[in-house]
Amino acid sequence: MKNKNNFYIIIDFDSTFVKIETLDKLAEIALNKNPQKRKILDKIKKITTEGMNGKIPFSVSLQKRLRLFKATKEDIYKLINILKNNISLSVARNRDFFKKYKKNIYVISGGFIEYIYPLIKPFGVDKKHILANRFIFNKAGTITGFNKNNFLSQKDGKIRQIKALNLKGEIYVIGDGYSDYQIKKAGLANKFFVFCENVKRDVVIKHADYVLPNLDEFLYRFGLSRSLSYPKNRIKVLFLENIDKKAIKLLSKEGYEMQILPKALNEKELMNVIEDVSILSIRSKTKVTENVFSKAKRLLAIGAFCIGTNQINLKAASCKGVAVFNAPYSNTRSVVELVLGEIIMLYRKTFDKSIKLHQGIWDKSSKDCHEIRGKKLGIIGYGNIGSQLSVLAENLGMEVYFYDIIDKLALGNAKKCSSLQELLKIVDIVTIHIDGRETNKNLIGDKEFKQMKNQIIFINSSRGVIVDIKALVNNLKAGKIAGAAIDVFPNEPYSMGEKFYCQLQKIPNVILTPHIAGSTEEAQKNIGEFVSQKLISFINNGDTVLSVNFPNLQLPQLRNAHRLIHIHKNVPGVLANINNILGRNNINIEGQYLKTKENIGYVITDVNRTYDQKVVKELKQIPETIKFRILY
Repeated sequence: MKNKNNFYIIIDFDSTFVKIETLDKLAEIALNKNPQKRKILDKIKKITTEGMNGKIPFSVSLQKRLRLFKATKEDIYKLINILKNNISLSVARNRDFFKKYKKNIYVISGGFIEYIYPLIKPFGVDKKHILANRFIFNKAGTITGFNKNNFLSQKDGKIRQIKALNLKGEIYVIGDGYSDYQIKKAGLANKFFVFCENVKRDVVIKHADYVLPNLDEFLYRFGLSRSLSYPKNRIKVLFLENIDKKAIKLLSKEGYEMQILPKALNEKELMNVIEDVSILSIRSKTKVTENVFSKAKRLLAIGAFCIGTNQINLKAASCKGVAVFNAPYSNTRSVVELVLGEIIMLYRKTFDKSIKLHQGIWDKSSKDCHEIRGKKLGIIGYGNIGSQLSVLAENLGMEVYFYDIIDKLALGNAKKCSSLQELLKIVDIVTIHIDGRETNKNLIGDKEFKQMKNQIIFINSSRGVIVDIKALVNNLKAGKIAGAAIDVFPNEPYSMGEKFYCQLQKIPNVILTPHIAGSTEEAQKNIGEFVSQKLISFINNGDTVLSVNFPNLQLPQLRNAHRLIHIHKNVPGVLANINNILGRNNINIEGQYLKTKENIGYVITDVNRTYDQKVVKELKQIPETIKFRILY
């Protein structure tokens, strides 16, 4: 748009300004009690599609459809009420744009003014700029036809109408149908933008200068007044590792661009695709390294749809201004239930007996089979999972001991041990619930197994690197360990169906599961919803509550202001610099929020919507700036 004072925007109505084809909906209302309703509507829909795709002239399409049903003024009133709830979402949220540029906007449609004008009127567009067909009614209020002298009822109607307007300036057409493209084809428009928020017509898309997923994209492209600072369709989300469909649905509903890959990616693969990604959604297998961050030019946030975040270089994330969110509570119950079930199965040797029975061997012996009541359970790591396991295990009659490097309040009758060695010497069962940080690597090895009682039960459902697998195998084969349940491994396949090998295979009374402790439908749904909502709140509002690496801020809903988000190195003087810039430019601060965490500072400033864009440039040039965003 070369001249912002001398331009015109031609907007279609059906499937553009509103979500639906209005004449089809009017037919549906009018045919409500007709026993042939479905058959007639199918015919009408087919004719509509032929007209939109350019297979038949629009004027022919209009005549054919109106012959198939009889509607009344009352039906039109019903249609208007339906249309009020079917205004395209991006149109509805940009009402201010229509009011501000009301003299530059024309709504030109092959539909009918009787139901179009009541919908456009609240948007403030000049009445003379709303051009459409007109119905002819009989005295009873039934539609008997339409005004055939109207340009828009004739062949090439939109072309004729625009020629008659004789507009002087740049002309841009926004619509979903072939008749909208014909305006550009006739040389009457500078650009044709095919509108695809509601419907995608491939035959029209191939002729477009630009594909519009919504009106926001058009307004952003030309720097026009808009309700969103950045079109959501430009925010690309990359999903890896079969994340629950609930998460995909929630983020897709926001209007973000979605890319879904079923497996984890290695470092090189991720580096090749991360450049234009705004939100990365992963589980535990994908490693987000410093090298990956070096290629991530648009990355705003990472959603770890799991408990741990050791697969993410959090320091590098902070240095790049990337917020990381996980789900520390959402699969707790699922993990706890599996651990309790495994304890019972290992003490009863259920797994081995089941295998024998599948082989036709009847082993009814009770030798070495025990109840769990009265057994001493040792929990390494007393966080969300460990503490809930403690409560449920005690309810089953177990005596609970725990060890954690952080001082934790004991629940129920659980007893805290002062060292790992103290716990290992006391308990009958060891279960691990800690993260996979480097200092925890091989935390349990041959030395620790020797400190345990004989015939211990051993469980690991935290991280594979925590246990020396070779030492575990040796102690199982030697009879020191009576049984084990392992859900996590130092080397795990990247995708479903990939071949897996481990030294623990084929050892009696050993339960091996493919990293599924938290993989229940309930847990995955909870994780999908929890992490998605955190990502959406951060992108849309700037909230960082429960972020792993960002200062935690819960912000008020943004209303009638612009939100300036400044992420910076945590050094003195940054806030003063921000406020000095705002003060020099006479910008009134309507709300300001600051929080710091280790090496990162997070300043949110809400200001009046009117300010010079040079302010943004100055704020970005503060030396300590890591990342700057505007929200509105």
